[in-house]
Amino acid sequence: MSISLFFILVTIGISIWSFQNPDIKYKLIFSPTIIEERKEWYRFLTCGFIHADYMHLLVNMYVFYMFGDYVEKYYAYAMPLGEIKYITMYLLTIVLANVRTFFKERHNHAYFSLGASGGISGIVFSYMLINPTAKLGLLFIPFYIPAYVFGPLYLLYSHYMSKRSGDNINHDAHLWGAVVGILFTAISSPDLVMRYFN
Repeated sequence: MSISLFFILVTIGISIWSFQNPDIKYKLIFSPTIIEERKEWYRFLTCGFIHADYMHLLVNMYVFYMFGDYVEKYYAYAMPLGEIKYITMYLLTIVLANVRTFFKERHNHAYFSLGASGGISGIVFSYMLINPTAKLGLLFIPFYIPAYVFGPLYLLYSHYMSKRSGDNINHDAHLWGAVVGILFTAISSPDLVMRYFN
């Protein structure tokens, strides 16, 4: 079983468990005020294994499935200890994707966040660094653009939506997850940076 599939199955299992047990979801969800008051730092990670509903879970796991295997194979074949680095990249990205949100919302008792989007954003942007000429698109949009164009446009969009807010999506997690994924992959395989610009 691949590492990506293992994470997908674990995330599906924990998410469905949390759908049936609201107390579990509350215990694992990302809440900056609870983290600060109770020092429950584990929530930086556990929030990445629960989702708001089945559609949220389906979309995230579909994107993970589409990109994770490619990135995992690159890590395994192109880097020493590639499997360990891949696991570290994914889990670290979930955690670090929420740091900006923590400082931004730590006095907002009404703020909660959940989902694997930050970690998956890291995987998608790692993929784009590895394969910058790949054609990417969005669901239900009938055209594709190169990853090296899609990536910067998505980062700009996430930054804009983060400033605007109000749509119940943690755009900061998408943005910083992408940044962490790119940086981790670039540091782990520096030749990718030159290849990307070439």
